[in-house]
Amino acid sequence: MRAIVSVVAVSGFVVLAACQPPVPDSGAEAGFGSSPFDPAPAAGTTITGSPLVPPARVSSEPLRSATGTATAPRSAAQVSAAGQFGAASAAAPGAQSNVDIANDTAAALAAARSNSGVAPLQASPSNPAPVIVGNPGISDENDFDAVSARQSIESDAERLAQQRAQYQLVTPTAVPTRSGTGAPNIVQYALSTSHPPGQRIYSRSGINLAARSARNCAGFASPELAQIAFLEAGGPKRDRKALDPDGDGYACGWNPAPYRLAIQN
Repeated sequence: MRAIVSVVAVSGFVVLAACQPPVPDSGAEAGFGSSPFDPAPAAGTTITGSPLVPPARVSSEPLRSATGTATAPRSAAQVSAAGQFGAASAAAPGAQSNVDIANDTAAALAAARSNSGVAPLQASPSNPAPVIVGNPGISDENDFDAVSARQSIESDAERLAQQRAQYQLVTPTAVPTRSGTGAPNIVQYALSTSHPPGQRIYSRSGINLAARSARNCAGFASPELAQIAFLEAGGPKRDRKALDPDGDGYACGWNPAPYRLAIQN
């Protein structure tokens, strides 16, 4: 019984093996039919076979640039380049291939060079400054030829005579009186005094003069305005608003020193 089972098993393996397709040799390299461990072919050896990608047909239809101008037909190299690099751009609607862009750029550069016929100036710090021709904003008074073409000795004498005829001598008059509002002049008052601030000159009497002075001085925007109000109210002898509690004749900390210094300088 054991011998029969073995024969059946061996027969089943033979049947299954006959039904499976042949397995190619994984050691053979594509294109060479040899092992990858074989040495490389010698220099000059011609390798025959079919190319992976068949050569593209060259179209005889002329190209049309973005401006509609017909250009020369594309060569095999251009067709190959367009097929390799322009496939992605051709997929987008309205996109240009690299060859069309190169042709348009070359045409634009050629048109730019033919506009003026003058080679473009290469910017460099060593280049001389450009010569400005016919600029009306630059005077030519230092150019003897230009001035002599317009003026002469006779024209200069005539112009000098016209200027002398228009000359007028203005006789000085008395300085007009200053029109003011009648308010006291603190500049004149500062120059009429000579004692420093804080020196008592006038007597002051009253209750709580320091507190009253601080409260009343806070109502003025500046010491100058307080000094004017102090003089209008009878100062410096009288101090009805308690603006000068120390009796120096200067209200709310006003200082006459800047006005005296201005006269000295």
